[in-house]
Amino acid sequence: MSTGTNKRLVILGAGESGVGAALLGKQQGWDVFVSDGGNINESYKEVLEQAHILFEEGGHTMQQILNADCIVKSPGINEKTELMKQVRAEGVEVCSEIEFGYRYKGDSKIIAITGSNGKSTTTKLTCHILKTAGYDVAMVGNIGISFAKQIAESPCEWYVMEISSFQLDDIKYFRPDIAVLLNITPDHLDRYDHKFENYVASKFRIAENQSDTDHLVLNQDDTTIINYLLNHSIHSQTIFFTMNEQNHLDQGGFIKGEEMHINYESQDLNMSIHDLTIKGKHNQYDSMAAGISARIAGVRKEKIRESFASFHGLEHRLEFVATIKGIEFINDSKATNVNSVWYALESMTRPVILILGGQDKGNDYAELTPLVKEKVKAIVCMGVDNTAIHQAFAGVVDTIIDTHSAEEAVATAYALGESGDVVLLSPACASFDLFKNYEDRGRRFKDAVKAL
Repeated sequence: MSTGTNKRLVILGAGESGVGAALLGKQQGWDVFVSDGGNINESYKEVLEQAHILFEEGGHTMQQILNADCIVKSPGINEKTELMKQVRAEGVEVCSEIEFGYRYKGDSKIIAITGSNGKSTTTKLTCHILKTAGYDVAMVGNIGISFAKQIAESPCEWYVMEISSFQLDDIKYFRPDIAVLLNITPDHLDRYDHKFENYVASKFRIAENQSDTDHLVLNQDDTTIINYLLNHSIHSQTIFFTMNEQNHLDQGGFIKGEEMHINYESQDLNMSIHDLTIKGKHNQYDSMAAGISARIAGVRKEKIRESFASFHGLEHRLEFVATIKGIEFINDSKATNVNSVWYALESMTRPVILILGGQDKGNDYAELTPLVKEKVKAIVCMGVDNTAIHQAFAGVVDTIIDTHSAEEAVATAYALGESGDVVLLSPACASFDLFKNYEDRGRRFKDAVKAL
């Protein structure tokens, strides 16, 4: 790939990753142009202006784009758009922001984390462990600031990175020292021609450039991951984590009774699951993945144990909001797919009033039926169109009520609840029908609870 010195770099999309790539490109001597089909956020516009980077918004000027030596594409831009069809036809090199950043990372090391669920918690926890151990580390990617911006403004020795399948779709040389694949469940299939195998292959791209000196940390209980490994070769060293009590791994993570074990290089780190500050089975998976990654990175057992006991979870991920008249309110707005809701319900020990709904991504709610039957006393729908939820749970739950705002949903759930119940916002859907994003949805939920 061309490496600056007045070569032309075009950035498509002026969000966090695009602006980060623009700053790094400018620093490395590229002639940078940013093009966004929508309106650019004022704060990002200010950054581009201060860096003297040319940009356009509200549309794309094709002649300005197609004369690029390299195009960095926002992960949000679909390959099926007319814009990308023209770019591909022209044969211009296209890469993702993580790929572009990778080319300027120097000798730094990368822990890259992907999966359908649990990425953010695992990324934040892994970074917390390395920080506690005194490492020079930054949290980048889908959480925190963009990888490219961090390299441009404040390079570190270690990067802990949350990455999506969309970011992996446009890599060429990107190679993490430690890659983590937490789980694979159907998600974003509209971007993958509705073929699950395409999405699976995309997730496994995290390891495609790894060599036998690198590590790939995998969930042994995920049948999709195991089936993929049966038919494809991996060049890195694989290390697994599991909840299956039969699998006492000589190397890797497992739960035995109420003890979590992380075995690495003949050393066993073990601690009670009750000493983890984040609760629920899904968080035990995330903790094992983070602990194994930290051990591979050279962190001592004592520092990992200390970090597990001091870690605070993410906003909008099974976040306790308040208890009002004995009813507990939990914000799990980040649960934008069915599998996330399954994990949330699995961790509940009290009767649940479940707030579901939003922009449906073609969800199959069937896998929730046993847990809903066992734990949910009422469903409050919060979306423009709740037909799929009604069809899925009619006859499973007696009470299903439609609402059209966070405030109405909270008030309805509160009226249905009694002391000892949990009101759980865990929508299983994207938020774009009523809210800007899942953070906006979660904050509106919390505000409505506090206003009760």
